[in-house]
Amino acid sequence: MGNRWLVTGADGLLGRDLVDVLHGLREPVVAATRHDLDITDPESVRAAVSRHRPATIVNCAAWTRFDEAENHEAEALLVNGRGAEVLASVCGERSIRLVHLSTDYVFDGTSGHPYAEDAAPRPINAYGRTKLAGERAVLDRLPDDGTVVRAAWLYGRHGTNFVGKMIRAERLRETVDVVDDQWGQPTWTVDLAHQIVALVRHGASGVFHGTSSGAATWYEVARMTFRLLGADPGRVRPVGSDHVAGGELRPRYTVLGHDAWSAAGLPPIRHWAAALEQSFPHLADGGS
Repeated sequence: MGNRWLVTGADGLLGRDLVDVLHGLREPVVAATRHDLDITDPESVRAAVSRHRPATIVNCAAWTRFDEAENHEAEALLVNGRGAEVLASVCGERSIRLVHLSTDYVFDGTSGHPYAEDAAPRPINAYGRTKLAGERAVLDRLPDDGTVVRAAWLYGRHGTNFVGKMIRAERLRETVDVVDDQWGQPTWTVDLAHQIVALVRHGASGVFHGTSSGAATWYEVARMTFRLLGADPGRVRPVGSDHVAGGELRPRYTVLGHDAWSAAGLPPIRHWAAALEQSFPHLADGGS
């Protein structure tokens, strides 16, 4: 029957697409939402593992409310740090492979070149600190069966995301101001879902950067979104991070390197612009 999967956070932006991809591949998968499974509770996790007997758990559950994390770091740490620790501990007890989703925000954004997988993390905000705690828990407890996948700038059909916001903004506003001094890698959740499946099938562990190739600013992504809508990209106006609430807490450059994929014999995710263009028919119909 092949690998049996359990996906936590299965009602989120990435989780829903990962479950859909697994269904399309005819892989047996249990989709666990936060209402189905409390990842911070060891007994809840052990009960779910005993009931569903997964060979692989993919942890998409997370506190993702960046701004709120600054004032509620303890609560964010409970999910992003303690939750990852509990999952890793139970996976270690049962010899289950764990793929844990992390973030580019574990870096401070001061590099002038892509961050390697083994670059020293240095988060500058509460969200990054709590996600780094989760990374370390997984890698410490599962040196052979634990995989950390750092994602960034995710967009897709389900849930709140930047591309979806720009689609709505084009419909509702004459102009939109977008930050032009933060660099990253817009990544389609469907692409990342397929990449996670390939990673698990390959049996690789360690740290991988699950982001699209290339790099862009939010402003560039917004302009391309307007072009794909058939709208004038000139309606998108560039602004600096100092014009955005909380901008000082967001790292300016979090482009990630992809050497670990090549070392594992797997190709990295394609260029962000090609992915955005292909994804667009799925996004522009109101699904984002």
